[in-house]
Amino acid sequence: MPEAANVHPWRFFRAGGFDQVKIETGADIIHLDQLDQKLWVALACPISSLDFDKQTAALIDTDKDGRIRAAELIAAARWAGALLKNPDLLAEGRDSLLLDSINDANPEGRQIAGSARHILANLGQAGGPAITLAQAIEGNAVFARAALNGDGVVTVDSAPEPAVQALVNEIIDCVGGATDRSGKPGVDQARADKFFSECAAFDSWVRRGEASPAVILPAGGGTADAVNAVKAIKSKVDDYFGRCRLAAFDGRIVPLLNRKEEDYAVIAAHDLSLDAAQIAGFPLAHVAPDKPLPLDGAVNPAHASALAGLRAYAVRPLLGVRSDLSEGDWLTLQGKLEPYEKWQSSKVGAAVEKLGAPRVLELLASPLRGKLNALIAADAALQNEAAAVGDLEKLLRYVRDLRHLCQNFVNFKDLYDDAATAIFQAGVLYLDRRACSLCLRVEDPARHAVMAGLSGAFLVYCDCVRRGSGESFAVVAVISQGDDDNLMVGRNGVFYDRKGRDYDATITKIISSPISLRQAFWSPYKKLSRSIEEYVAKRSADAQATVDAQLAATATSAATPGAVPPAPATPATPVAPAKLKFDPSVIALVSVALGSLAVAFASVLTFLGKFPKSELPLVFAGIGLVVSAPSLIMAFIKLRKRNLGPILDANGWAINAKASINAPFGARLTSVARVPAAASIDTHDRFEQRAALWPKLVAVAFFIWWFYAILDDAGIVSRLMQNWDTPEGPPVAHRESGRPTNSAPTDVAQPAPLQTNLPGK
Repeated sequence: MPEAANVHPWRFFRAGGFDQVKIETGADIIHLDQLDQKLWVALACPISSLDFDKQTAALIDTDKDGRIRAAELIAAARWAGALLKNPDLLAEGRDSLLLDSINDANPEGRQIAGSARHILANLGQAGGPAITLAQAIEGNAVFARAALNGDGVVTVDSAPEPAVQALVNEIIDCVGGATDRSGKPGVDQARADKFFSECAAFDSWVRRGEASPAVILPAGGGTADAVNAVKAIKSKVDDYFGRCRLAAFDGRIVPLLNRKEEDYAVIAAHDLSLDAAQIAGFPLAHVAPDKPLPLDGAVNPAHASALAGLRAYAVRPLLGVRSDLSEGDWLTLQGKLEPYEKWQSSKVGAAVEKLGAPRVLELLASPLRGKLNALIAADAALQNEAAAVGDLEKLLRYVRDLRHLCQNFVNFKDLYDDAATAIFQAGVLYLDRRACSLCLRVEDPARHAVMAGLSGAFLVYCDCVRRGSGESFAVVAVISQGDDDNLMVGRNGVFYDRKGRDYDATITKIISSPISLRQAFWSPYKKLSRSIEEYVAKRSADAQATVDAQLAATATSAATPGAVPPAPATPATPVAPAKLKFDPSVIALVSVALGSLAVAFASVLTFLGKFPKSELPLVFAGIGLVVSAPSLIMAFIKLRKRNLGPILDANGWAINAKASINAPFGARLTSVARVPAAASIDTHDRFEQRAALWPKLVAVAFFIWWFYAILDDAGIVSRLMQNWDTPEGPPVAHRESGRPTNSAPTDVAQPAPLQTNLPGK
């Protein structure tokens, strides 16, 4: 198998219940393309909400979709490995790089090494053996602020002449600008070409108008005003002449064409404005067959100003002075303005129209375009050097950060390492005498809970607010130790982010799941206790409500006017309360109840009588275990299924493995309060609540009885009692059995048995 020599020898470790690949050397990183992606812990993760350098993540995210995918991480590792003589530098996580370690046999590496030396020289450290990431970032920023920085974009600051600077501003204003590497707006070659193309088109359009001024500009420089005046009133003038034609067709409809008196009466009943805008929908003037349109005088006041503009800007320059306008004159007027409107509709180069025709012509005739193009070309000529400066920073970022990302993406080493913290862990939540280290930021808790609830973990969602700055966000924390007795919506805690800043944390949502087997064992009894408490509280509340209602009724009756209060009884002759009639059936009911209880108690005693006395505590313990067994079984199943994957998937990750949260790992994720081993405790409590003595006495008596029952079942008590009843003296060995006995010698007469005379015998 010749390909076997090219297969990278992977090593694995087990954590979280599954095998994870070790990322220990640079070879491990650059050969990630040979690792079966089914063995990766994650295949994609979001850039946001990670404690990972955002600029490095943005460089790896080549498609700029806000997510890092396996293919992008592989490409970044291969690119960085090809530029280093020793790929193991990727596994060291340093933020500096020796210039000699850059692979100058690679043309791209040679350019990057040259950029590094150029940056060191600009920083006053020419000939330095190494360059740091901070120096590369500073050098990149200095290069970006330079007049020519290799991006092919010329800014106002880059232009050496005021005339070129003015041209750059005009281009940005007319066709928009491109963003320079420094972040300032500028002009690239595409925008410069578009601007001058617009200028040429606009100048050609202007020249077409100037070629036939008498036709296209019949009113000279006022032609545009004439067109605007005609457009402002055209619909109403057309309406007027249309009505006049109808009046000429049939004179009977003239009153209808001029609107009825009732229409005017409705309007006249209200206050009118000076321009009578309320009659804007009425005709321009009184309609009659073939009647010219008066331009002043008896015209609709709502349109009087528009008619005045038509007369001043269009009729007078094109038709001469007149007081009215016939339908023929109206058509003639529009015909004279039609060439101008067609010319306007064919306008091109509108983007530069704001500059005016003279300025456009000046720009086309000046050498400014050539100067700007030369400046853009000079800037673009530095593209390779600019790319090398950017790639130097990129390489240094990859050298520092790739291993860290792999240990939180390809494997989850940092999550399972006691001395490290995973990049998705947002901080530590202190709540209810415990510290939860597995906390993730969430954008939408309600949406996150839908998927995260499948993890089988006890989840607490909190709103975190920093009062001083007003900063706020939401987190979800995994509770994997303790119990849930005091966890409820509204409880407050403190959240510390990875920088140690504290936030007020308030529980807003809880997804309940088993936390531990101990909690599951006591869960049925706690539920029973709560049910009894709720039942007693409800009955007490109902009884209190009944008493309050009776007292209120009595008080109301006493306060009612006219009510006759009961006469007080004379002390000498007290009135005995009326006796209730006795119901004999009550005795039968009580007897039945007591009999049922007696039968049940006897059944229990009969059942318990089948066991030796020493085993009775074990029987009760077994009954308790049976009661808790369903809860324990369900908790055991759920705790085995507890999985980190759905929690991260709900946050945008693509988890590729079942990252179990077992009991030992859960104990590390959530730590409970414990007094230090070397600490001393003063047990004196001034406010200690005195406990009743009888439970302790009952417990002591129980253990004494149990000890006695064990001895009695073993026959020890009976033998001891037998020894106590025999006469004093050393025991005599039995000749046949060899066991010691206290029986008297056979030659000594035994006393006759005591005869008791019983009645009837």
